[in-house]
Amino acid sequence: MKKITATCATLAATTMLALPVAAQEKWDLPMAYSGSNFHSVTGAEFAECVTTGTGGAIEITTHPSGSLFAGADIKRAVQTGQVPIGERLLSGHQNESAIFGWDSIPFLVSSFDEHDALYAAAKPHVEELLAEQNLTLLYSVPWPPQGLYFNKEVNGVADMEGIKFRSYNNATARLAELTGMLPVQIEAAEISQAFATGVAESMVSSGATGYDRKVWESLSHFYSVDAWLPRNYMLINSDVWADTSDASKNVINACAKLAEYAGTWRAKEYTGFTMAGLAEGGMTVGPAGDALMSELKEVGATMTAEWLEAAGETGKAIVDAYNAN
Repeated sequence: MKKITATCATLAATTMLALPVAAQEKWDLPMAYSGSNFHSVTGAEFAECVTTGTGGAIEITTHPSGSLFAGADIKRAVQTGQVPIGERLLSGHQNESAIFGWDSIPFLVSSFDEHDALYAAAKPHVEELLAEQNLTLLYSVPWPPQGLYFNKEVNGVADMEGIKFRSYNNATARLAELTGMLPVQIEAAEISQAFATGVAESMVSSGATGYDRKVWESLSHFYSVDAWLPRNYMLINSDVWADTSDASKNVINACAKLAEYAGTWRAKEYTGFTMAGLAEGGMTVGPAGDALMSELKEVGATMTAEWLEAAGETGKAIVDAYNAN
């Protein structure tokens, strides 16, 4: 990571010399996750890279933890020009289009390499959809594989009956329904309070989210099921992007490439670290049992069929392109 930081500094210093003097623009960048989360850290470094690289012509200030806009409102805020730029988990907007949920198809992929291939198949379609909504993708970073959190031992789907389950998109809500749990819509910034007060008792998420929110204070078990690897997206309003100078665009694109590389590296490294952190916090951490996995994969098959039906020809094209690799 020191090499990445040094590269960013070199890029900024080199590019700054080539930029003409321009009026300063101040961009607010809302993010849903805590400042310590690796996505937010990556976003803060991206913002600093752009600010330095443009010689202050564009100054980006980050607002993590949903402090400027709640997670569910960030995409709309960027889309309508309330802010020029923002980071969002697009699968949270699967109700707008099933295509946004391509990264939440249960058990289609279970590793970073498989996910990379699926992202390559989905990216052109996602970018086309974003363009229709006045949004331009700058970079995207995956989360680690998703596991299941509970406050008790769970050996099968029957043990999930009636549990209040934190949902954050259509896929998580449907997972709850198909396993007999009760979906409760909760944004990332509200996780700790939701578990502490009993509003939620379970969730599917990465070790990173659980570690950042110290969920061991309320929950007891984490099961590695590698359900899917969702992605966060750094988005910019397309009108703002069109009005940005070519010199600044070059800086932003270069900083975005560095951010995507650094964020993906962090996602991979963070997986083992956060698993250890959850265990150190007192949680029981390990793979789900064979019976539970078998039942979950049956649920996954149902959800995959439903997603393919909802996503139509575009969804089929994504999955077919992935399977062809």
